[in-house]
Amino acid sequence: TAVAELLLRDIDKETVDFAPNFDDSTEEPVVLPSVWPNLVVNGTDGIAVGMATHIPPHNLGEVVDGTIALINNPDLSLAELMRHIPGPDFPTGGIIRGLRPIKSAYGHGRGIIKLVGKTHTETIKKKSRSAEAIVITEIPFQVNKARLVERIADLVNDKVIDGIARLRDESDRGGMRIVIELKRDATAEVVINQLYKMTPLQTSFGVINLAIVEGRPVVCSLKQLLTHFINHRRDVVTRRTQFLLGKAEERMHILEGFRVALLNLDDVIALIKGSDTPQAAAAGLIKTYELSAAQAQAILDLKLQKLTGMERLAIEKEHQALAEEIERLRAILADTKKVDALIVDELREIKEKFGDPRRTKIESAEISGFEMTDLIEDKEMVVTISHKGYAKRTAVESYREQRRGGKGVVGADTLDDDFIEHLFVASSHGQILIFTTLGRLYRLQVYEIPEAIRAGRGRALVNLLNLKEDEAVTAVLPVREFKQGSYILTATRRGYVKKMDLMEFSNLRRQGVIACALGPGDGLVGAYLTSGSDQIILATKGGMAIRFSESDVRPMGRSARRGVRGIRLEAGDEVVSLAVVPSVFEGGSGQESVLTFLSVCENGYGKRTDIDDYRLQKRGGKGLIGIRTSERNGAVVSVSAVNDNSGLMIITSAGKIIRFNAGDVSVIGRNTVGVRLINLDEGEKVMAVTPLHENDAD
Repeated sequence: TAVAELLLRDIDKETVDFAPNFDDSTEEPVVLPSVWPNLVVNGTDGIAVGMATHIPPHNLGEVVDGTIALINNPDLSLAELMRHIPGPDFPTGGIIRGLRPIKSAYGHGRGIIKLVGKTHTETIKKKSRSAEAIVITEIPFQVNKARLVERIADLVNDKVIDGIARLRDESDRGGMRIVIELKRDATAEVVINQLYKMTPLQTSFGVINLAIVEGRPVVCSLKQLLTHFINHRRDVVTRRTQFLLGKAEERMHILEGFRVALLNLDDVIALIKGSDTPQAAAAGLIKTYELSAAQAQAILDLKLQKLTGMERLAIEKEHQALAEEIERLRAILADTKKVDALIVDELREIKEKFGDPRRTKIESAEISGFEMTDLIEDKEMVVTISHKGYAKRTAVESYREQRRGGKGVVGADTLDDDFIEHLFVASSHGQILIFTTLGRLYRLQVYEIPEAIRAGRGRALVNLLNLKEDEAVTAVLPVREFKQGSYILTATRRGYVKKMDLMEFSNLRRQGVIACALGPGDGLVGAYLTSGSDQIILATKGGMAIRFSESDVRPMGRSARRGVRGIRLEAGDEVVSLAVVPSVFEGGSGQESVLTFLSVCENGYGKRTDIDDYRLQKRGGKGLIGIRTSERNGAVVSVSAVNDNSGLMIITSAGKIIRFNAGDVSVIGRNTVGVRLINLDEGEKVMAVTPLHENDAD
């Protein structure tokens, strides 16, 4: 393009240094002469070892004005500079929310700028009625329109956003137009805020003004970037002027020789005619008229037509004009203000020719403290995650309470080779921490999980999290809030436990973090929130259990290894469940507040035992027999600390769920077989057990 060609203007005038290219086959410029500040106007992004740059694009006319202002006043403050360059200008338009992030990016070279799409509401006329619609006409920079529309459609289909009736893309050559028709009872402002919160209609642009300055990477403020450009242009203009002056002086030297020859024309002709060779003629001219070799050669190369009166006059005029040009060029080199004036004139010429109006609107108001939880009812949800990674949430009221031994209700429509593996109750305003087979930890808002009917299958977690291909969920942990003094305690199949400060995970990256480094053949079996003074119970597949104090496990950083030994296992045995006994158990009054230990086996049998029947031991011991794992019972699946008021949910491999009260399960001795908790069909197994909050059991 014409404006791109200006990056190369004067490159043939020795304005920049050249260096060999990568294979020494040719030379290339070390830097381009660039008449305008391309790095600031077009922006750039890139990554290298230990560093990255992410410079936003700007409006050409505004950058020119800011550069000129800085040339005229090098002491320009940031506020004064921002009067000319108020903020980035993205080619896709959109709206920048807040001046403070811009000031941070411009003042320190780093900052996070919030971008939102441009929307408005319209009333669309229908045959029988009219409908309110949100129309998106501009989207944030680097957001793919098709993916944005697809994301909105997914949120509507998953009932995460339920105020949208129809969605269509009416974009054409005339511009972008995404139409979102609303339901009758929907509020446009609420839906727009939901779109900002859950889709790329609102994004962040992380500014890193890193540039190579004199061969070194430097994070620059906006003023520094423009100052480096100005210094570069001063060097380019100075070198260009020196080049032009040198060429002018060379030509003037030749013209001086012509003038000598024309003043002594007859004698010069006679000397040339009398010479035997051109070399002899040149030597004669040099000796007779004190000319240089270049002047003598130019006279010998002079065509006879140059000897006419008209040509002689043209030589005189060229000599006079050249003398004036040399004087002008010398004056520029002698005065830096004249150099700056040239830079300013060239910048103004570019603005006049290529400048265009700003596309991105800047709103001074920061993005409000709007939270999605303000729009979502705070209620308890049953969250399920299947073995194949399908997640959903359902209102806890959807599961009616039954007596012990019931057949249960269908809790999920699973495939033949899929089953519910994780089931827990969490607040719709809460979050869940998801542990995987690779020892990684992800965080997900509960309301981000699609709500579905009780028998619905849900949505694949790979569409909600950045899970790797060989990564599966092994443990989930609902968290209402992140606070000091709380810990996450994990247990692995080989009997190791690890305690970490909950606050270490308060700002998880979207791609997750490594929370537990697992040894070969080991796997995560459970994770709990603890207070630091609770008691821990580990149960094994073979019916063994150990109870020890949480204080026996010192806190570790999340980057530490697998942890410390919690239980010493017999050959062939492994840990299958982790339970926590709170330091303060909030139950009812009298006998109802007694804490008991619930064991559930895979064939639907289980029992409750007084916690005190499991004496407190030091971690690392073999433990005690918790329940007999006979052929009738099968292997232990889960253990929980409950009281008479605790509600329970049991999920089976067939997707059935039974919900009942823990008080319905008999409290019996430790070394016994238990009672039937759920009737199972042939081949059906218990897969998971979760306790409900007391108010959920009502």
